[in-house]
Amino acid sequence: MPSRSTCSIPLQTARAVAMLSLSACAMVSSDPPALCPPVVPYSHSEQAQVAGELAALPDGSLIADWLADYAVMRNQARACGMVIARGGDDASGQ
Repeated sequence: MPSRSTCSIPLQTARAVAMLSLSACAMVSSDPPALCPPVVPYSHSEQAQVAGELAALPDGSLIADWLADYAVMRNQARACGMVIARGGDDASGQ
């Protein structure tokens, strides 16, 4: 009896080969994802300049509140980096 199949490769094998071929082209970085955001270092002169500019702002300036929030986020990122460096898996350091 003649075969009705026009291809000698089983369908599942052909699908597997196609999927492997497509996944080989995926644009994925091999670098591990960053667990903590980087903390940008600022020089003492930059810090002094910002302190002077902050002091010159009018009372009740919203920018001062935003900078306070930014300081908290920098401290959290710094603490995150310390936990990761110690091999911990949470911010409590346990």
